[in-house]
Amino acid sequence: MSTQDAGIPLTHAPDSRGYKLMELPPELEALLTAEDAPVVTLTSTPATALLKTQDKTYKLLQKNTSNSLILLAPHVSAPSGSDTPAIGLGAIATVHETIELVAQTEPQTISNLKNTGSKGKWHEKFGRGR
Repeated sequence: MSTQDAGIPLTHAPDSRGYKLMELPPELEALLTAEDAPVVTLTSTPATALLKTQDKTYKLLQKNTSNSLILLAPHVSAPSGSDTPAIGLGAIATVHETIELVAQTEPQTISNLKNTGSKGKWHEKFGRGR
């Protein structure tokens, strides 16, 4: 007589935490997994968030993914009809976007230009009639 295997039970078990997945560049991953991993810091500017190491700065960008990612964790469900609990997987979160790190170049300063305070004046004078 043949027996049928029910497979691995999969349940929906959200844990109400907000998950964000961060895609690391290979050089940063190698740096963080090294024996003497350095301290990294997260800082913010008015325009973006930055992750800084000793010698490099990365800009954090949010990317939407066309395919959702489902995070799974081991899950033990209550026994139903038998004394042994069913061991399976629980879908704890669905992620629709990831955080991408882009190496930030240092902004170059142009010393021969000075701020004249005329930012936006053209639009104020000539843009009204358009």
